[in-house]
Amino acid sequence: MTAERAADLFNELSIAEKAALTAGGSMWGMNGVNRLGIPALKVTDGPNGARGNGIFGSGRSAACFPCGSALGATWDPELVRRVGVALGQEAKTKSCTVLLAPTVNLHRSPLYGRNFECFSEDPHLSARLAVAYVSGVQDQGIACVIKHFVANDAEFERMTINSVVDERTLREIYLPPFEAAVKEAGVWGVMTAYNQLNGTACSANSWLLADLLRGEWGFDGIVMTDWFGFVDTVESARAGLDVEMPGPARMFGAALAEAVDDGRVAVRHLEDQADRVLKLIDRVGAFGSESSDDEKEVDLPEHRALLREAAARSIVLLKNRSGLLPLGGDAKVALIGHNAGRLQLYGGGSAQLRPHYRLNLQESLRSSMGPEGSVEYAPGTFVGKFLPLLEGPNLRQPNGLPGLRIEVLGEGGGVLRTQSSAHSELFVVTASGEGGSAVRATGSFDVLEHGKYQFSLAQAGGARLLINDEVLVDGVADPLPPGDSYMGFGSAEKRVAVDLAPGKHSLRIEMEGEAGAGGLLQAARVGFLPPQPSDMLSEAVSLARRSDVAVVVVGTNEDYETEGRDRPDMALPDRQDELVHAVCRANPNTVVVVNAASPVDMDWDDDAAAVLQCWFGGQELANALADVLTGAAEPGGRLPTSIPRRLEHSPAYGNFPGEAGQVRYGEGLLMGYRHYDTRDLPVRYRFGHGLSYTSFALAEPQIAQRGRGGDLKLAVKVTNTGARAGSAVVQAYVEPPAGPLFRPRRELRAFDRVDLEPGETGTAVLGFDDRSFSYWDPAANAWQLHGGKHLIHIGSAVGRYDHQLSVNISAK
Repeated sequence: MTAERAADLFNELSIAEKAALTAGGSMWGMNGVNRLGIPALKVTDGPNGARGNGIFGSGRSAACFPCGSALGATWDPELVRRVGVALGQEAKTKSCTVLLAPTVNLHRSPLYGRNFECFSEDPHLSARLAVAYVSGVQDQGIACVIKHFVANDAEFERMTINSVVDERTLREIYLPPFEAAVKEAGVWGVMTAYNQLNGTACSANSWLLADLLRGEWGFDGIVMTDWFGFVDTVESARAGLDVEMPGPARMFGAALAEAVDDGRVAVRHLEDQADRVLKLIDRVGAFGSESSDDEKEVDLPEHRALLREAAARSIVLLKNRSGLLPLGGDAKVALIGHNAGRLQLYGGGSAQLRPHYRLNLQESLRSSMGPEGSVEYAPGTFVGKFLPLLEGPNLRQPNGLPGLRIEVLGEGGGVLRTQSSAHSELFVVTASGEGGSAVRATGSFDVLEHGKYQFSLAQAGGARLLINDEVLVDGVADPLPPGDSYMGFGSAEKRVAVDLAPGKHSLRIEMEGEAGAGGLLQAARVGFLPPQPSDMLSEAVSLARRSDVAVVVVGTNEDYETEGRDRPDMALPDRQDELVHAVCRANPNTVVVVNAASPVDMDWDDDAAAVLQCWFGGQELANALADVLTGAAEPGGRLPTSIPRRLEHSPAYGNFPGEAGQVRYGEGLLMGYRHYDTRDLPVRYRFGHGLSYTSFALAEPQIAQRGRGGDLKLAVKVTNTGARAGSAVVQAYVEPPAGPLFRPRRELRAFDRVDLEPGETGTAVLGFDDRSFSYWDPAANAWQLHGGKHLIHIGSAVGRYDHQLSVNISAK
C-alpha cells in the first residue's frame, strides 16, 4: 500500500471505527472495517505449532515442532531460523497472518509451569534464538508476537501477581531477548504479560511500553494483551497498548471511543493505536486479499525432515559410561516406561495442539536396528495426573469413523452443527461470556477382557458422562469441585470404576448450562484406564534382566508441565524413580531417557550407564530418538538450563512462586548458572553441557578483528579428533574485573556451532560488542562499558574451559 493511500484510508476512519480496530473481534480474530476494505487479521497460537481455530488439543491437525526448551538445547540459530520459516508456512495453512510466538521468558525456576515454552535460563542464548525464530517466521510475511512482556516467569496467581524486580536485573537478565527481537529482528508484535511489574499491570505500564519499548528501543509494531489479560481503558491506551484480545471488546472498542469522546483519552493515543494496526495489516500483505477462515491439514515431507533433524539436534547426551551408546544393531533391547509407550511431544495449555501424527518409539527403534536386533516393551508403571483420553482406533463415531461425533444443539434440541473430535475431550469457547451451548458427543469403544475399567470426568461448566446410556458422573446436577484442569479454570477430576464385559460399549458426553471460567469456556475431559496388572514393575524388571540393554523412558506430560500452574517439586511423577532404580539393579547396561522439558530429580543418575534428555521433541521425536540411540544421528543438544542436585539449591528457591500477591526476584542477577558458578555450588549437570559420540580439540583462540570498546571477534580452530561426524558448540564466558558494582562471576557472551566430519578442522567465530562487557548502572540510568582486563573463557560448558584469553577493554 502506498503512503498516500494509507493516509487516505486512515483519514476516512471514524472515531468508532478506529476504536473498533483496538479490540479483538473473536477468539482468534482481530477487527477489521468492512466499509473500507480493512480486513480482520486471524491469529494462531504458537510457539511449537500453528494450531488455528482450535483450543488446547482440538481443531485441525498441525505440524508439532519441538518445544521451546528443545529448540534452546540446539544452540543453533540457523536451525531455529529454518524452524521459523516452517512455522510461518504452517500459519498460512490455517489462514493466519499472526503467530503468537515465540515465548522468551526465562527458566527462572525448575518448577515454572511454562519452562517448556521458553528457550533457556540465559538471556544471551535466548536472544540469539529469538532473533533467528522471528526472522524466519516474518520472512514468510507472517507477524510474530513475542511474549510475555515481561517478568512472567511463574504461573502462580498469574493474572494478578506483582513481579517485584529491580531495574538492573530487568535490564541485564529479563529484557535482552525482547530487546534483541525488536532491534535486530524487527519483530512486528509484542504481547504483554498478565502480571504487574513493580505495582503496575504490564498492559498499562507507561515505563515499559511507552518509555522503554517504543521510546528507547524504537519499536513500531503492535502491542496486544494476553488472552483475557488486564486492560484499563484509559491507562492502557495512554501507556501504548494497541489491541485487547480476544473479542468481543471489553475495555477497548466502544469503551475506548467513549473515553476519547469525553476527553479521558486523547485522540492522538487512539490514532496511534489504529495507525499501528493498519501498519500490521499492510506488513502481512492483507490489504486487497480476501480473508478466509479455511484451515488445511498440510503434512509436508520437508517439514517432517526438518522436525526430525531439530528433535535429534536438541537431544542432550548427559552421560555415556563406557561408550554404551550408540547401541549395536544386534542388541536385544528392553524398552521400558509409560512415556516409552507414548512419548510426550508438547506441553499443556496454549502451546498444546493436535499433531499431524504420532509415532511409536518401539517401531521407530526396531526399524533403526539390524535384523539380529530386537525391541520388547513393558510400561513398568502408569504416569498421569489425569486418566488418559480415549483416542485412536478404539474410539469410533456412530458412522464408524475414528473419534467422537459432536453435535451443538439449539434451544429446541435441534442440531445446529456437527463436528468431530479425535479423542474424548470437548471444547466450546464462548468468548463473549454470554452463557454456554448444549453439546452432545457420541461414540463407542471396545473392551477385550472382563474387568474393572476406570473412567473419569473433569469439566469447565456443566457436563455429564454416560456409559451404555447410564449416567456415570453428573457434573450438571452435582457440579464437580474446583480443581486445576483447564489452566485452573476447570474442576477436579472425578474417577469411577465400572465393571465391563468384552464387547462394544457406548460413550456419551453431554454439556449444558453456563460455561465455566466466568463464562469463557465449556470443556469436558473423559479419561479411560483399562485394568492394570498388579506386577507391572516386576514385569519390566524381568524384561530388563533378560535383555542386552534396557532403555527406560521416564518423564512428565502436559498434566505436569503446563500453562496455568507450576510444578510443586522436581520429582518424577508416580513410581518412575523406583522403576529406574529397579531396572538399573537388574541390568547394568541401562540407558535412561528423560522425556521432560524441565529439570527433574535424578537420584538414580549414578546407577544409570547412560542418560539422555530429549525434552518434548514434537511429532518426529520417536524417529529422532531412535536415530540418536542407534547412532544414525549425533546427540546434538547442549543444556540450555542447569540441572541442580536439589531444588533447594536453585537460585529462586524461597522467592518462587510468590506469596501475598507478590513474587520477589530476590536472587537478582544470580539467576541460573550465574548463581551456581558465582557461589561455587555443585550442580548435577552444568549449563551448556552435552556429550558427543566423537571428540574435539580446540586450538588457542585468535583475535580475528578488534575495534573500539567491546568490538571484538575471536576465531577458534576446532578439530574433530574422533571417528564419527559430530558437532561442537564452542562457548565463550566473560569474567569481568572488579568494579564499582557487584557482577556475576562469568556470563555467556558468545557461542558458535561447528559441524565436522572425522578429522576435519573448522573455525568457530565468536563475536562480542560493547554490551558483552557492560553492566547497567542504576545511578547513571545507562549502560556502562566496564573498562579493564576481562578474561574470556572458551570451552564446552560453564566451568569447563579449554582456554582463556585476557583482553583489555577501554571505555569509550
